[in-house]
Amino acid sequence: MLFWKKETQLDRIKNKLEKAMRKDTTFLVFGASSHKYRVDEKLTAKELADWQAKNQVTLPEPYTQFLTKVGNGGAGPYYGIYSIEKATSYTDRNALTTKCVLHPRMTKEEWNHLTEPLINDEDISDLEYDAARDRVMGGMLCIGTQGCEYDMYLVLEGQHSGKIVYTSDFYPDHPFFFIYEDNFLDWYERWLDEIILDYDIAWFGSRMPGDENVLIQVYQNAPNEEIKLKALNGMFKFKKILQPTIDFLKSVAEQRQNDRTTAIQLICKTSVDAGRDFLLELLHSERNEDFLQALNILNWYGKSFDLAEFIKVILQSLDRVQDPETLRHVGYVLESSGAITLQNFAPFLCHTDSNIQTTAIYATRNCNDKSESWETIEQMLMGGDKEVVKNTILFWGIIPHKKLLPYYKAAWPEYKSKNNFRGKFIGCLKELNLPDDYFDKE
Repeated sequence: MLFWKKETQLDRIKNKLEKAMRKDTTFLVFGASSHKYRVDEKLTAKELADWQAKNQVTLPEPYTQFLTKVGNGGAGPYYGIYSIEKATSYTDRNALTTKCVLHPRMTKEEWNHLTEPLINDEDISDLEYDAARDRVMGGMLCIGTQGCEYDMYLVLEGQHSGKIVYTSDFYPDHPFFFIYEDNFLDWYERWLDEIILDYDIAWFGSRMPGDENVLIQVYQNAPNEEIKLKALNGMFKFKKILQPTIDFLKSVAEQRQNDRTTAIQLICKTSVDAGRDFLLELLHSERNEDFLQALNILNWYGKSFDLAEFIKVILQSLDRVQDPETLRHVGYVLESSGAITLQNFAPFLCHTDSNIQTTAIYATRNCNDKSESWETIEQMLMGGDKEVVKNTILFWGIIPHKKLLPYYKAAWPEYKSKNNFRGKFIGCLKELNLPDDYFDKE
């Protein structure tokens, strides 16, 4: 008689580690070059028992199974999983045995009240700060880092024991994020699944799990707007979406104002052509938010598509641009298509708002028509604003035109001792066949 051993979750994880390594042989997945899909030597049962006794902590079972059956740290989301020893060193001892007060539905108000001493009390002592921090981080073990100020913690006790929490610094209105899975192993296996499925996992765990069909079902059956939005945002992990999903998103964009821009963005992530009509509608909208959203989408996803039709509309709409943020995104889109000239940006370059002017100077840094547009540049420089002069020199260099020399001569005393700027002035003189000491002469 033959007996088949039922594959356990731990067996699946071990097999999927091998599959993930074969899928990502060049370690392009974020953090993979650090751990290379290798786990460390497993923890023995005695080592685990000794650690728990020493620290007076009982670890959640799914996590202990990983440590004793898979590996004591190593391969894992972001930069990998800490060994239990390293995890302990990154976790304050007092916090380790403190009750966990965080929860997935924590409101901004609850969070702000909890973190008030850490954010707003400038006179707090070191001891008081440590105590306040331990209250926030209590009952959790630091099991890995996402880089910068972002870390991953495991809840050790209470209703949410076994959950993974993504942390950052203590910011107002920004509670720590509880991932969707209930335990370490489910979270870890999902990470492997998404690598094998070639999902975009740059922000792994922060988006709702599930394939296209699952997320569509969640959206359609969602009890509230928050769940609907999370289901849509979950689709951003797909590098491409299938035609039935595109059709679904088109229906959302047509029928659901609340989710319209998110649906359009998802469509365009796969195909700007598929979202062409929606993008044109956004560009023609009287709402600046719609116009800006279209610019964002074109900047994010339009680089490999023919944008001529959109560029025409944007150029025709330049007179509606009234703020630096919108102008900056106009610059991004037009620059990638080579459609920026000093002439079409002249109103911004000569604008009375210095922020708009600075944004325009940066946006036109690669224009090739500067010498031909010397009159526009002269109009900019006539006011004698030092910030304008500095930005043109910084982003443009010195434009070699004799009509502009008086303005550069006026600025020369401030810049001649700065080697990185001095060379630009001298280079201009050489192009105009003028002596190097031209600016020093009376």
